[in-house]
Order: sequence, then C-alpha cells, then structure tokens
Amino acid sequence: MDQTFMKEKPVLKLVISMALPMVVSMLVNSLYNIVDSYFVAKISENAMTALSLVFPMQNLVNAIAIGFGVGINAVIAYFLGAKEQENANQAAAHGFLYSVLHGIILTVFCILFIPVFLKLFTGDADVIRMGLQYSYIVFAFSIILCIELYYEKVFQAVGRMTISMISLLLGCITNIILDPLLIFGIGFFPRMGIRGAALATGIGQVVCLVMYLIIARIRPLPLKVSFRGFHFNGGMTKRLYTIGIPASLNLLLPSLMITALNAILAAFSQTYILVLGVYYKLQTFLYLPANGIIQGIRPLVGYNYGAKEMKRVKSIYSISLLFVLMIMALGTVLCMALPAQLIGLFTTQKETIQIGVTALRIIGIGFIASSVSVVSCGALEGLGKGTPSLWISLFRYFLILIPVAFLLTRIIGANGVWHGFWIAEISTAVIAWFLYKRSVAK
Repeated sequence: MDQTFMKEKPVLKLVISMALPMVVSMLVNSLYNIVDSYFVAKISENAMTALSLVFPMQNLVNAIAIGFGVGINAVIAYFLGAKEQENANQAAAHGFLYSVLHGIILTVFCILFIPVFLKLFTGDADVIRMGLQYSYIVFAFSIILCIELYYEKVFQAVGRMTISMISLLLGCITNIILDPLLIFGIGFFPRMGIRGAALATGIGQVVCLVMYLIIARIRPLPLKVSFRGFHFNGGMTKRLYTIGIPASLNLLLPSLMITALNAILAAFSQTYILVLGVYYKLQTFLYLPANGIIQGIRPLVGYNYGAKEMKRVKSIYSISLLFVLMIMALGTVLCMALPAQLIGLFTTQKETIQIGVTALRIIGIGFIASSVSVVSCGALEGLGKGTPSLWISLFRYFLILIPVAFLLTRIIGANGVWHGFWIAEISTAVIAWFLYKRSVAK
C-alpha cells in the first residue's frame, strides 16, 4: 500500500478523510460509555458509584496501552515518511512484544491492587463488593486490550482509518447489545448484574481484536512483522518509549486527577463523587470525538515531519484545531442548556441532579479553551515531542487543577472543584500554544 497520499493530498480533504472514520468510531465509543453507565445506574446508585471508583484503575490500563500505541504509531509513520521500511518493520515487531508484556503486567497488578484501592475511598461494603465484581472480570481482559490497541495504532499509522473504524464499531456495538442482556438476564442470558457489564466490555474487546486479525490476514499491512531472527534493538526501544511513556502519562493523568478530586470531594459527601463520575462519562461525548480527530492527524503529522513537509504540518494543526473548537462549542451549548436532562440519564435523585446541573454549567466554561491543549498535545506527539506534550497535560490535569480545586473548596465549598476545571483549561491553553509554537520553530 502506498502512503504517499499523506504528503500529496490537499490538507483539508486529507484531514477529513483520516479523521472522520475515527470521529465516528469515538462517537460510538462515547455512546457505549453512556449506555454502559446508564444500565449500571439502573442496578443502583451504589453500582454507579462503584463504577466511578474503579474508573481510575481502568483508565490506567487504557492509558498505558493507548499511550504506548501512540509511540508505535508515531515511530512507524515517521519511518514510512522517511522511506525507511526496515526500521518501520522493526518498530512494529518491537511494539507487539512490548504490548503483550504490558498486558501481562497490568492484569496481575490491577487484580491484586484493586481491593486496596477501593478501600481508600469508601467504607461502604456494598460499593466495594460491586467494585470488585466488576474489576476482576474487566481486568482479566487487559492482555486482549493491549494487543487490540496495538493493531489499532498500526492500522492508523499506515493510513487505514476505515479498518480501524469498522473494528472499533463492531466491538462497541457488541458491548452495547450485550450490556442489558448480561446485566439483567434477558432471554437465555444469565442475570449477572455489574459483572455482566464487565463481561460485555471484555467480549467487545475480543470481537474488535478478532476483526483486526481477520483483516490483516485478508489484506496484509505494508509492514513485515516477523520474529524469525528477531534481535533486540535498544535504539528502537528507546524511541518507542520516548514517545510512549509521555503519551501514557498524558492519558494516565486524568485517573490521578479523578483520584485526587475524589479524595477532596469525599470530605463533603459520596454524592459529589458520583457527580464527578457522571461528568466523566458525559464528557466522553466531546473529548472522544476530539480524540478521533487527533488520532486522524497524528500519523499525518509524523509522516509529513519524516518527509520534511513542515508547511503541511502547520496546516494540519490549524485545520484540526478548527474542527475541535466546533466540537467543544457544541458541548458548551449542551451543558448550559440541558444540564438536568444529561445528569438525569444516570440518577433520579433530586439532590444529585441539582449538584450535577451546577457542576456541568461551571465546568462547561472551559471546554472551548481546552481545544488548544488537546490539538497541541496530539500534534506534538506526532512530531515525536513527547515531553512538551506531557507538560501540557501535567498543567491541565494536575499542576493547576488540583491546587486550585483544593484551595477553592476551602473558600466556597465543594463547588470549588468545578471552578478548578475551567481555570485550569484556560491557563493551560496559553501554555500549550506557547509550547507548540516553540517546538515547531525548533
């Protein structure tokens, strides 16, 4: 397959053709997140709270798998753009082995550590019980998830976004269909409760991986991933992790942020923790489609950087920023106009809805500004600049948000956490713009 279209096709058409399949995939993924939480919330508020508390650990697995996949994606795209086929093949082979290793380590770690983790944030025996039921099943699929995401990033690196979209859609749709069947025991399916939600997630990941394997067999990738005579390449390993580690930390920071915010909100009531968890489910409708655009442009940035087409790199950044701004503007309007309806998808408790309405309207102030941070991080990763990308995320999720949220809760109460979000987004947007411009200038 010829990848030269990445540096020859008009930039606007190129960005749309690469990003649109991933945006569609991410929208369906967002729908899965909402549907999954919707059905879990039908079990009880405790079940939804359990899901919220498990989320940081679940995101740890996703962060490492996706983050390292970003490293694989960027390195392969760069070498293909530079016409270094053998190096691209080596990057793919090393990436596969490390992905499997990550899956094994994460499975063992998460299953062993989750009981201690849950007890850090709640003493409610029912919440802990349901959290463990969900966790033991969902973390057992960590190896499958790591291999699935490896293939996702490889397919994206060579420009085959439609294949990635089809595979993700099949996995998400499978999950959505199985959720009510396994949770509530519809028809001949067993009634599994929250364990059914976890099993549906795992089966969806298996379906997605099988689809990638079938397509790779029928229509082989333009990469030779062979382990015959395989030799460890320290330089290649360093290159993959130089991008992969900062990208993983970028994705891991939201988990650390939620963990820290849960600890702050726990001093007020468990309802605030629930609202934070619901917000994070809802915001996937914005940030996952935005991430779809980033997934689309990342290999374009890497390929054109490798081909020394920096003018196209700058155009790709500008166009993708415009698209993400449009998504975030829509999100702002929805959170301002329909907050009660959005929160009401997950609870019927008036107090919870009231707190959620306030949270969405305050947090929504920072959505548009966050566009700059989201696009800058993605473009920097495509350029192989993992460290400045990591700094953006550190400011956005931790260095500004957590101290501001903590201080404001001492002044205005729990709502201080919600105000911390928009203050962090606006401040980080300025920093992100500066770091991106400086990196491109170099």
